[in-house]
Amino acid sequence: MPAASPGSLPPVVDELAARFVSAGHALALVGGSVRDALLGRLSGDLDFATSARPDQVQRVLAGWAESVWDVGIAFGTVGALRDGCRLEITTYRSDSYDRTSRKPAVTFGDTLEEDLRRRDFTVNAMALELPERTFVDPFGGLSDLAAALLRTPATPEESFSDDPLRMLRAARFAAQLGFRVDPDVVRAMAAMADRIEIVSAERVRDELAKLVCAPSPRAGLGLLVATGLAARVLPELPALQLEIDEHHRHKDVYEHSLTVLEQAIDLEDGPGGSVPGPDLVLRLAALLHDIGKPRTRRFEPGGGVSFHHHEVVGAKLVRRRLQALRFPNDVVDDVAELVALHLRFHGYGTGEWTDAAVRRYVRDAGPLLPRLHKLTRADCTTRNRRKAQALARAYDHLEVRISRLAEEEELAAIRPDLDGVQIMAVLGIPPGPEVGAAYRHLLELRLDRGPLGPDEAERELRQWWAARPPS
Repeated sequence: MPAASPGSLPPVVDELAARFVSAGHALALVGGSVRDALLGRLSGDLDFATSARPDQVQRVLAGWAESVWDVGIAFGTVGALRDGCRLEITTYRSDSYDRTSRKPAVTFGDTLEEDLRRRDFTVNAMALELPERTFVDPFGGLSDLAAALLRTPATPEESFSDDPLRMLRAARFAAQLGFRVDPDVVRAMAAMADRIEIVSAERVRDELAKLVCAPSPRAGLGLLVATGLAARVLPELPALQLEIDEHHRHKDVYEHSLTVLEQAIDLEDGPGGSVPGPDLVLRLAALLHDIGKPRTRRFEPGGGVSFHHHEVVGAKLVRRRLQALRFPNDVVDDVAELVALHLRFHGYGTGEWTDAAVRRYVRDAGPLLPRLHKLTRADCTTRNRRKAQALARAYDHLEVRISRLAEEEELAAIRPDLDGVQIMAVLGIPPGPEVGAAYRHLLELRLDRGPLGPDEAERELRQWWAARPPS
């Protein structure tokens, strides 16, 4: 096998091959597994193609695999776990797609080359026939891998007609692997961008999430925008190209947003951090934090441009878009909240906030505070070095104040000095709206003045109760 030694494959590969050969079936390691082996980055997720039908695959695996699952059996795929490796074995396929359908009509093929031809890109259309480990590369995938080039085994038009999601995959691989995309592929993506609309929102979401979490998402996002695909799946992103940012630099908000994304990636946690590795919520918030600007742009007297309340409008747009893409509710909520909060720090100035304002900042951010720290720092893209340093110092100062107050007051769990049961006992009232109102009053006092202690809180509560308007 060129550029990959046989010893680079785990023993489970040869064990599996022996079982298939004994049963009279052909088996080959295929797709991304071969590509990654050639790149020296093979993981424990292994893909195989076989002449065996799914029911035959299940019989071969019985008694050998630690577990077997058939979630993808309708598409000819049987999954298995063995010695820490996740295996997916798929019967040779010769798919035919209805141009108006979101799903392929799966038909099984008879040859490995036919199966490889229906794959998305040549770098994923290489195989290692087992057990001999004969390298199979009918479409020049090895040359393209060496050139870091994405081409399709069939014509791009044929490939994208079969599965339009492959257009998003081209962008994802550009971001994930750092590959160039063949000009013919780019032209086909632009010409066929409308085909993406027949693909389910869930499949689009998964590809976008992988792209955003790739090492270099700018390359993939730029390709989506340039080909018109972004206008179909994330239209708020290309809309930013028309805007001028509030700093009046020679860049648009689109470029600013990509830079903020890159700077947020640089601030992500390493191994052992609270969110180790790619942080989808932070990255989406960084990319989309300014999408409210097109809706809120105003031209001011004297030639200025303002975007008042774009964070409020942006949070609503983010929620709507991510829900349409079927992102989980917790992701939608967290990204929208970060977008809503991303400008709050800019009222801090040179430290004029009172302790009460700092407490409210922490309270409003809640568990998103570490991400808000990163997003706020990443949002500084000014080329004015003095201004950038001043902003960094101001945020350093705010974080110091947050740490100090957190040590003194347990900011992470800010609550009134009296709970609901104590409020009812002091005022002699049953559960009801008055208890909630009293609780909120004490919470505001807690935020304004810090811990009061139970005695002071009780005095304040009684004064508030006595002064309240008659019901």
